[in-house]
Amino acid sequence: MAGLICSPVSGMALRRTGRHRTALLRGCSSKRTKIFADGDVVLLPPSSSNWFPYILPLRCITNVRAVTPASLGPYPSYPSKPLVRDCASMCSTKVRAGYRAFNSSSWSVIRAFANVDLGKLSGDSPHTVQNLVNGKWSGTRETYDVVDPMNGEAFIKSPYTKDAELEPFIASIKGVPKSGLHNPLKRPERYVLYGQVLQKTAAMLHDERVFDFFTTCIMRTFPKSYGQAAAEVRVVRTFCENFSGDGIRFLARGFSVPGDHHGQMSNGFRWPFGPVAVISPFNFPLEIPVMQFLAAAMVGNKPVVKTEATQALPVEQFLRLLHYCGMPTKDVDLINTRGPVVSELLCKAPVRLLQFTGGSATAQHLIRLLNGRVKVEDAGFNWKILGPDAKAEELDYIAWQCDQDAYALSGQKCSAQSLLAVHTSWKELGLLEKLKRLASRRSYENLTLSPVLSHSNSEIQKHVDALLKLPGASLLFGGKAVKTAKTSAIPRKYGAYEPTAVFVPLASILMNNENLELATTELFGPVQVVTEWGAGDENTLLRLMDIMKHHLTAAIVSRDPEFQNRILANTINGTTYAGIRARTTGAPQNHWFGPAGDPLGAGIGSPEAVLSTWTCHREIVFDQGPIPGSWTTPPPS
Repeated sequence: MAGLICSPVSGMALRRTGRHRTALLRGCSSKRTKIFADGDVVLLPPSSSNWFPYILPLRCITNVRAVTPASLGPYPSYPSKPLVRDCASMCSTKVRAGYRAFNSSSWSVIRAFANVDLGKLSGDSPHTVQNLVNGKWSGTRETYDVVDPMNGEAFIKSPYTKDAELEPFIASIKGVPKSGLHNPLKRPERYVLYGQVLQKTAAMLHDERVFDFFTTCIMRTFPKSYGQAAAEVRVVRTFCENFSGDGIRFLARGFSVPGDHHGQMSNGFRWPFGPVAVISPFNFPLEIPVMQFLAAAMVGNKPVVKTEATQALPVEQFLRLLHYCGMPTKDVDLINTRGPVVSELLCKAPVRLLQFTGGSATAQHLIRLLNGRVKVEDAGFNWKILGPDAKAEELDYIAWQCDQDAYALSGQKCSAQSLLAVHTSWKELGLLEKLKRLASRRSYENLTLSPVLSHSNSEIQKHVDALLKLPGASLLFGGKAVKTAKTSAIPRKYGAYEPTAVFVPLASILMNNENLELATTELFGPVQVVTEWGAGDENTLLRLMDIMKHHLTAAIVSRDPEFQNRILANTINGTTYAGIRARTTGAPQNHWFGPAGDPLGAGIGSPEAVLSTWTCHREIVFDQGPIPGSWTTPPPS
């Protein structure tokens, strides 16, 4: 007996009979039902109206728990072709080791949706990314080379969509009604459809091969440590789980208010915008675009997605996975091109809302271009305050978290720690020395440091040198480019720089506007400003936090609730962490992530973020009557 699996009717014992397998239905009848095999793949034929063939590697059918149509979903919710099922989502934990050992050369779940072999991806075997418009994958007359940030090798060709090739995208956007592809009163079954799509997508991402595929996709386009890239995939998986099942229609719930008379009631609905757009950055090539375009689509919008020019591969492959899991192919468009062409598209197509994540200068250009129809999550200059209640036993943890927030991904996170305000009590415990030792562990060899994709070494050095000219400034550590055999191959337009901390006195930062502007300029790289504060400096510190331009994330590291409250009550950062374990970088699938104090601020991750960014309020007042029999026409008023 090869193993045991349960059918919707009863258990089936599997055994080999020549080139086929047979199944004996126990407790139902003595009939033998053939299970046709193709190599190591077993096809289980339908045995009821809502059960259809599932493909399982034979070696996995061992100690498998019961599976029923109820647990897998009805047939109409799946794609027309049988799914290659993720056995790990159906098997007990004990089976997974055997599942991972399955020979991928004979069968691979990856090939069911992906069109790139990451093991062969190189300059000799480049991958050509495609556009997706109105349900069809297509190329362009011209492409541009995407180079490997670690060696400069052109290993991806991306479509260079020109103005003359925009018409299919414009037509696709024009075809979307203002009321969206679905809303609470139109095609509500699509809320359920997306719940099922996300459920299946999350299940696929629990397959370690699929998980590793997307982790590697990220690492190839933006070199970061496996742990950092895997965290990105994990966040997306949890996001899918959070909104699976009935999660989306619960998200779209409205409210009712009794009216003034019989038959009257006012109802509030969360309404989509219809045709929308997403422009995403380079630093989170999967997490940010996927969470935003899925959020847009699942509440009824149709987004056109533009990733950063070098980062389309992960999104392209994830869209193919979503199609495989049942998402309608026409629901999301993907365009690959350069900035001016995107501006042309946004001007010619009736895009009713753009969600942009990226630099402030580009955000301001897009806000003007679209007359304010933009939701923005721009790069923040994020601060962390270490409170006055320092304890030696907590020093190691606090220092580690400071290092992680400032230098993971070489500081290329929207929420990276940009300013560290250290209370004198922490400094006296040796926090700065410990922070220096922790930073020295990072290396380009294991990608705990990453190439800086938005600045060259000379640009970073220029900024560090300028900081060091401020009165009282000094270099705590770092301050120069990294020159090793590994970094020598990194293209010159990218940076390879040491984790760097520049100390600037608080009074010097606030001395004049020029100093303030320089000290609070966000450099998207491994550079932070450190300052010190003590007794009597609290109001000065609060003044600094208030006059900063960006208010994305912040952290207040303290156990003192009174101190926490004073800082929280007088600051506005959209995502603020408070407490002894406070950080500035954290996964947004379990909380809102976005700026505050800006009416154009976008959120990501949480139900509130989805509703705030991708829906608007619509009020419908039902007045059904009846008209009173005694009613007469009143005098004019």
